[in-house]
Amino acid sequence: MAVKSFAEKLKRLFGIHTRKDDSFFEELTDVMIEGDLGAKTAMELTDALEAKSRREHISDEAALLAELKHMLLGFVKGITIDPDPDKIHIFLVLGVNGVGKTTTVAKLANYFEGTGRYNVVMAAADTFRAAAIDQLLIHGERLGIRVVAHQHGSDPAAVVFDAADSIAAKGGGIVFADTAGRLHNKENLVRELQKIDRVASSKASPGCYHKLLVIDGTTGQNALRQAEVFHEAIGIDAFILTKYDSTAKGGAVVSICKELGIPAAFICNGERYQNISAFDADSYVSSFLGLSE
Repeated sequence: MAVKSFAEKLKRLFGIHTRKDDSFFEELTDVMIEGDLGAKTAMELTDALEAKSRREHISDEAALLAELKHMLLGFVKGITIDPDPDKIHIFLVLGVNGVGKTTTVAKLANYFEGTGRYNVVMAAADTFRAAAIDQLLIHGERLGIRVVAHQHGSDPAAVVFDAADSIAAKGGGIVFADTAGRLHNKENLVRELQKIDRVASSKASPGCYHKLLVIDGTTGQNALRQAEVFHEAIGIDAFILTKYDSTAKGGAVVSICKELGIPAAFICNGERYQNISAFDADSYVSSFLGLSE
C-alpha cells in the first residue's frame, strides 16, 4: 500500500469531520505527529488553531488550512545563499551516511557552476570511504568540474586545504567539500570534523565559510536527532532536504527550523543533477498542506 502524504491525511480528516469539534482537533494532532512535526509542536499548533477557530467561528476547510499555513510559516525559515565570486567560499556538506550527501555535493556544484559566475571545485574529504572518493570523481568527470582528492585514509582536512588553495589561485570561487558521516563512532567523527572546521575557517574569506547539513526527507524525526548531533559538534548554518516527494515526512523541516533555529537552504526531489532548487518556505508549506495543486 502506498504511503499517504501528510496532505492526503489532512484531506481525509476534513472529509470525515463535518463538525470541527474536539474529536476533529484530537485527530488533527495525531496526523501532525504522524507527519513528524513532533508531539510538542503538533499540540501547540492544534491548540492555537482550535482556540482561533472557536474565537473567530472558523470552521471551513480553506480557512482552517490558511490559518495553519500562517502558523507553520512562523516556524519554517529559508535562507538565500548568494556567494561573492571574487571571494573564497568553503561549504562543508555534512550528514550521516546514506542521506545522499555525495550526490548533493555534485548537485550543488552543478547548480552554482551553471550560473557561469563561479569557479567551482569539489573536495573529496570523506577519506574514510574509498567509495565516496570514487563516486565524487565520477560526478566530477560527468559534470566537467574539478575534484580535489587524496588517497583513501588520508587527512580530510588536507583535502579541504588543497581545494581552497586551488580556488584562491583562480581569484575566488567555491569549494564544496564532501565529509564523513559515521555517527556510530561519534567521538572520532566530531574530532575529525572539528579539525576540518579549523582548516576551512582559516582558508575561507571572512564570512564565507558555511556548514550545510544534508537531511533525508524520508527519515522523519530521526532528521531532528541528526541535526542536533551535528549542530552540537560543529554548528550548522543551514540544511538541505533530499529525497523529498509527496510521501516524504516533511514535518522534520518544521522541527529543525523551530527547535534548532537552523534555516533550510535547498531542496532535492530527484536523482538528476538538476533536481535541486533553492528552498522557498511559502511553496514548501503549501505543498506540505496540499494547497499547491
